[in-house]
Amino acid sequence: MTGPYGDAPPDEYLEAEIQSMLAEDPSVAEQGITVVRRERGLVIYGEVESPHRREEILRRVAERFPDVPVTSDIGVIRTQAPSQVEELP
Repeated sequence: MTGPYGDAPPDEYLEAEIQSMLAEDPSVAEQGITVVRRERGLVIYGEVESPHRREEILRRVAERFPDVPVTSDIGVIRTQAPSQVEELP
């Protein structure tokens, strides 16, 4: 992979830049997302309310930083009321 990030691990400034972008972009506005450097790329952690939201976050990061390998560990939280009654022992 060529480019400024392809041959070296990303630095802490890139982590902060991505987190700021996700928090400040009005169409994303996600403050609960964490970006962590790993050996040769970044891992994005957190929880969002829909698969569409997760895909939008990953698309924005890939669009702005196309040479950075990114792994997603973004989960989707349930936002609807449970459809079944929970039985407790």
